[in-house]
Amino acid sequence: MEDVSNVEKLESIRSLQSTIKKLENALSQMTQNGASTTLVKKRLNAVYIGLAILEKVWNQKPHQYTHEDLVEARKVLIGLTPSVENSYAKSKIGSPQRTLLERRLKALELVVQAINEL
Repeated sequence: MEDVSNVEKLESIRSLQSTIKKLENALSQMTQNGASTTLVKKRLNAVYIGLAILEKVWNQKPHQYTHEDLVEARKVLIGLTPSVENSYAKSKIGSPQRTLLERRLKALELVVQAINEL
């Protein structure tokens, strides 16, 4: 895996934790409204796995995910990337939202790279 600074590691982990909270809130609201939650559940699970993989690679924390779990998470995270890139392209330069999206994109890139190397 590429050389990643401690700052980038911390930002990536925080970004994934933030994404998890956002998806958990969305799942809760969608469940209350009776909306279909399949996509949000898939994304949430993929981000959980992504966070666990980065924690394993950088902090030697064990994870319980199978090879099949990693393959599926990788696919979902790659599929999520274009929508984040779209939002990033539309965001205002220098805005907090742009910074958040930039960090989210970097975190997704690092997770996919880490899964590829496992």
